[in-house]
Amino acid sequence: MSRFFEGLYSIAVALWVGGLFAIGYLAAPVLFSQLADRTLAGNLAGAMFTVVAWSGMVCGVYLLLYFFGRRGIRALQTGLFWIVLLMVALTVAGHFGIQPILAQLKADALPRQVMESALRDRFAAWHGVSSVIYLVQSLLGLWLVLWQERGRR
Repeated sequence: MSRFFEGLYSIAVALWVGGLFAIGYLAAPVLFSQLADRTLAGNLAGAMFTVVAWSGMVCGVYLLLYFFGRRGIRALQTGLFWIVLLMVALTVAGHFGIQPILAQLKADALPRQVMESALRDRFAAWHGVSSVIYLVQSLLGLWLVLWQERGRR
């Protein structure tokens, strides 16, 4: 059974970090470069970021449980545990903290598009915060991939 959970560990890391990079640095930029309708591109990218956030939260919780199952309370002494916990915290902050703010700014701008409204600067600032959080999360994900073998011991 241990091999099963180790395999699931690797799959969780690959799914989470791979999803971060596939959506954030491949799919979303392609949408914005290929679609003339930036609102549609933003809506599609937002839907994909939601999927990545939820899958990240599920994968992150599994990884944290895996560390505790493997090491018990000593899991708190490992760097990988704290990397995963920080990644989960950033995911939660982005999805439940920043994304609702962005959605509210879009709703408040109606009937205009938010980037054509007086709320443009606030939206851009919060979008920037979201982008920085995503970048930090992605870099932590790279670290997790590079050090994942240690998590299985």
